[in-house]
Amino acid sequence: MTAPIPADRPYLTLDALDLPGVRHGYFTRRDGVSTGLYAGRNVGFGSNDDAAAVAENRARCAGDLGLGPESLVTVYQVHSPTVVTVEQPWAREDAPQADALVTRQRGIALGILTADCVPVLFADSTAGVVGAAHAGWKGAFTGVLEATVQAMAALGADPARIVAGVGPHIGADSYEVGPEFEARFLEADGANQRFFRPGPRADHPLFDIGGYVGHRLAGCGLARVSHTGHDTVAEEGLFFSYRRCTLRREGDYGRHISMIALSPTP
Repeated sequence: MTAPIPADRPYLTLDALDLPGVRHGYFTRRDGVSTGLYAGRNVGFGSNDDAAAVAENRARCAGDLGLGPESLVTVYQVHSPTVVTVEQPWAREDAPQADALVTRQRGIALGILTADCVPVLFADSTAGVVGAAHAGWKGAFTGVLEATVQAMAALGADPARIVAGVGPHIGADSYEVGPEFEARFLEADGANQRFFRPGPRADHPLFDIGGYVGHRLAGCGLARVSHTGHDTVAEEGLFFSYRRCTLRREGDYGRHISMIALSPTP
């Protein structure tokens, strides 16, 4: 089932994460100030977009969750299993290299940038602990999701209470990979074959990264795992896409953000 995106706002939410004291949103490219290749709400300073436009787009995202721009914390994403625990916001230039964040501090918005990779938001509202992970294939394969749950548990969360929400990402119909990619997954676990199926070209299967991420999350013993069900490649009006940009040889692409925070007051 695909989560609806209300016409009057630039982000979608999951019922599973509509929890007491928790705010979250999977943002689209709607209602931004960027133009050209980045038209809409591009939040990626790593793109060649105008930095002032990116800053304004980020501020709008934080504002939509009722928070100030200074509350938004992101990391320098490197497709790793590294998780950082956030005690207070840092300056953008001081962002550590990591692919997941966790916190028990109220009023801090954890942000993950994607343009086909899988954003996953986590919450244990009883313990007052939230997390966010960037799960590209490499991060998911090397354990970033399990590491995020472990880091949340270190802050007092109980995996049996944690709810995870899988955001918009490249869909299986859009994710063609090479034979060496499939071989890597099958060598790790032959049961991973179920996440691959024949593609339009011989020896280039299609990979269901959403299914694989869901499988890894299921192994964490969580209370619930929910999916938004959107394909970033296919839904150009809503999402940026690295794969679409590459196929069109456009040279650069925008990024959108998924955010989660504990409300400033209980």
